[in-house]
Formats: sequence, structure tokens, C-alpha cells
Amino acid sequence: MHRIAHPDLKAPPMHLNRCLAALVFASASLIATAQEKPPMELGQFSVSLAVKDIRASLAFYEKLGFKPVGGKLEQRWIVVQNGTAKIGLFQGMFPKNILTFNPGWGPDRTQLERFQDVRDLQHALKAQGLALDVEADERSEGPAHFMVTDPDGNSLLIDQHVPRPKPAPN
Repeated sequence: MHRIAHPDLKAPPMHLNRCLAALVFASASLIATAQEKPPMELGQFSVSLAVKDIRASLAFYEKLGFKPVGGKLEQRWIVVQNGTAKIGLFQGMFPKNILTFNPGWGPDRTQLERFQDVRDLQHALKAQGLALDVEADERSEGPAHFMVTDPDGNSLLIDQHVPRPKPAPN
């Protein structure tokens, strides 16, 4: 490319060059941010505790202000809540505590109309190279779950109790 010299034109001041470079960098950052994937929506969070004595555990958490909101004590499991904090107490159902997420549930276990389906979450995590401990059947439509273990050995259960959401209208 040839430049044509014009006697009335001078080279732009150095500070303008720096401003132009900053503008180009900021534009590239905005474009990259716009192309990023939306964050995963794992759903309502609770902790599932492996307890030795369901009645003793329930009595303890009730002293902390938790109230039963689900489960069946005679089946040795119950869910308690204090404000937005939920804890599942499970006797003899699994060997250690689990971090639990429930896609499709809003507060107070209300079913959401729009949410990220458990099978889509599983697919996205596998695409990122995560090895799953238990996988959901990706061809299914109803409730499903998968499990993954974090680098420190903590188990995460993504447990969807509701059917796959209906596609958004066009």
C-alpha cells in the first residue's frame, strides 16, 4: 500500500494512536464476551447429608430453626428448610454427603416453565471433558439425574424431578 504525502497532513499524535489501540482492544473484548456461552443454570441448591440417626438429626436441625418441607421420616429421609437454606437428611441411602442441584425447581419446589434440562447440562459438561460418575439417559424425556465428583472428592448430584421443558415458542 502506498501512502500519498500531503503537505497539510501530519502524522497523528502518539496519544491518539494509543487511544485507537485501546478502542480496538475494547471492541475485541466486547465481541468475545458477546460470543461466550451463557452460564449454566443448575437449579435449586441443597446439601444432602448422610446421617446416622434420622430422628436425632431432625431434632438437631429443628433447634437451629429448620422446618420439615418434604420427605418421609418413616422412609428415613426428610428435607428441612430455614429461609432459603435446604438440607436433605438421609439415613442409610448413601455413604457420604452430597451437594445437590435440582434443575426445573424454583423456590419452594415450584416447577419452572423454562430451565436448562439435566440432559443438556450433562452434555455440556461432557463436552468440557468432565468424567461423570453416573449419567442420565440423554434420550429420555422425564426426570433424570447425573453425578460428578469434584477434584477434592465431593460428590455433586444434578437431580431433575420434572420432565424436560417444552421448547420455547418461536
